[in-house]
Amino acid sequence: MASSQPNPRIPEVFPKFSHLQEEEIVPWIPVRSQRNADGSESHVWEKWVAFSVDPMYLALFAKWDPGMIVRKHGHFSPHVLTVLEGEFFCGERLCGPGTHIELPLGADFGPFRAGPKGVSLYEVMMGDPRSWSDDPEAMLKILEEHGVTQLPDPPIELPDGLKDLRQVYVAAEQKRSV
Repeated sequence: MASSQPNPRIPEVFPKFSHLQEEEIVPWIPVRSQRNADGSESHVWEKWVAFSVDPMYLALFAKWDPGMIVRKHGHFSPHVLTVLEGEFFCGERLCGPGTHIELPLGADFGPFRAGPKGVSLYEVMMGDPRSWSDDPEAMLKILEEHGVTQLPDPPIELPDGLKDLRQVYVAAEQKRSV
């Protein structure tokens, strides 16, 4: 039985392939940083394997160093992630390999804390991938509990028209800690 839907094929559009191990094509970039209680630094590293502005979406692999803490937040789009290796806490819930989290638009999750061996994730944001946060107290509490100091977020290059919003939340957290 033939479908009544038109065929959406575009003859000059083809699949795009990348591989987690292709460092020279898609590099790992640091997107979050902290100073740990022992003086060492930890980071969240991301490999943006697909970032489109029309339609807008972002697919990425992420590696979090051991003990890395990320604020409670949501995104300006639906977001899904899967734990590939290691573990992290999402709020009070321990999430290990195979854990899938669906974050509907308007929901938030976290704060997060990577386990002793760190965590590796695969994530997709189906729309504007930038995050929002309205609970700086949760971040301040977990940083204090673990003796961690949040460091400035490393610079990132976003596609034209997207402003980096990360410093807005850091400023709110710092203001409340004074």
